[in-house]
Amino acid sequence: MDQSVIYVLGAAVLFGASTPFAKLLTGDLPPVLLAGLLYLGSGLGLALVRVVRDGGLKPSGIPLNEWPWLLGAVLFGGVVGPVALMLGLRSTSGATASLLLNLEAVLTAVIAWWVFKENADRRIVGGMLAIVAGGIALGWQTGSPWQPGGTGSWLVGLACLCWAIDNNLTRKVSASDALFVASIKGLIAGSVNTTLAISMGAAWPSWATLSATMAVGLLGYGLSLVLFVLALRGLGTARTGAYFSTAPFMGVVVSLLVFSEPTSWVFWMAAALMGLGVWLHLTEHHSHEHQHEALEHEHEHEHDEHHQHAHGVEHCGSGKHSHRHTHLPLKHTHPHYPDIHHRHVH
Repeated sequence: MDQSVIYVLGAAVLFGASTPFAKLLTGDLPPVLLAGLLYLGSGLGLALVRVVRDGGLKPSGIPLNEWPWLLGAVLFGGVVGPVALMLGLRSTSGATASLLLNLEAVLTAVIAWWVFKENADRRIVGGMLAIVAGGIALGWQTGSPWQPGGTGSWLVGLACLCWAIDNNLTRKVSASDALFVASIKGLIAGSVNTTLAISMGAAWPSWATLSATMAVGLLGYGLSLVLFVLALRGLGTARTGAYFSTAPFMGVVVSLLVFSEPTSWVFWMAAALMGLGVWLHLTEHHSHEHQHEALEHEHEHEHDEHHQHAHGVEHCGSGKHSHRHTHLPLKHTHPHYPDIHHRHVH
């Protein structure tokens, strides 16, 4: 299994598992404050990890021309999206929310295909549809119907649109340090929403509630985002979004294990559909002659067919390492995903 697939499935497990616990916290915290603290926990935790990893504060390494993409992702995915979800969860059943969260995968793929011209073949489209169909089945597994006219449903749908935009914008900076991308997103989004909530009169929670909320944020929003960014590097936006749409299934599994909810034949049908979708993606084979244009960027790499550059005396050039490097134009044929080196048109 490709390492990028492992990354995105891990992200789906963490985010999906966080949803039932976030639902529990909506009874203790106002929606805007809850969204802010979830991301603040993510940002502070990941920033601390980065300081420990680097032995102090170091520059981000993100080029100036990529900052607008990152700030746009923070605005849509870190500020607007979480608030819309927390507001929607207050008046939406868990089953309805599970169904609607699958809109994120569809909207992510549509934006990737139509706006950013990412390629898609029948196997990828079929796999995504199977995964989304499994999510739709989950929406009815508790017997609660979808009521699309409700305000809560529209708010959850808005959150999905925001995250779809976020996913496509984050793709533009996915070659950068994933830990920095995720931590800065959490710090900015968390600070903005927390400050907004306090200014609106929200009361500061108890230390027990605060600790629980920030822990959920660190795992379900922080570490999950780090893995998601790593997956974007290797899979592209549409494929990463499709794999990530298994998150509602992961959330239902956690609900079953933690809250001892009974299973039904609908649940197992949903599991089969999602399994089929993941299998279709895993067995995809995309290969053709393609042209690499000149490209300069920085990311961790080793010397393979895409990285044939010389080094100074400070590095032997073997093993995984990270530095700014230039790719010369190259034409060749091999199986590939729309990763950071294969963002060409078809």
